[in-house]
Amino acid sequence: MRIKLDENLPQCLSSLLGKLGHDASTVNDEGLTGCTDREIWDAAQREARFLITQDLDFSDTRQFVPGSHYGILLIRLFSPSRQNLIERVENIFRNENVEAWAGCFVVASQRKIRMQKAPDL
Repeated sequence: MRIKLDENLPQCLSSLLGKLGHDASTVNDEGLTGCTDREIWDAAQREARFLITQDLDFSDTRQFVPGSHYGILLIRLFSPSRQNLIERVENIFRNENVEAWAGCFVVASQRKIRMQKAPDL
């Protein structure tokens, strides 16, 4: 899976996801730190990347309609420490069928994962 990690996530997730077989890039690596959400979103879509973020600005499924993009994983932890974020993302990518999330809007809390697929036409 091609992934873009937002700047609000630990940068080391890029190498961790790489070891799990994914092509992960970071906003920081690409010189997009401090850019607007729109610029980050446009870069992710241009590169056909699944976006992983903690930014609630990406949670509006009316604006980011499932099926109209490459996918979003919104991480929402009660205690989003660096270590908790690393552990949760690693657990998700080791144990879930993340390939099936292409084009979906996914929210992961500490214990749950909710996925919204593209609307049936």
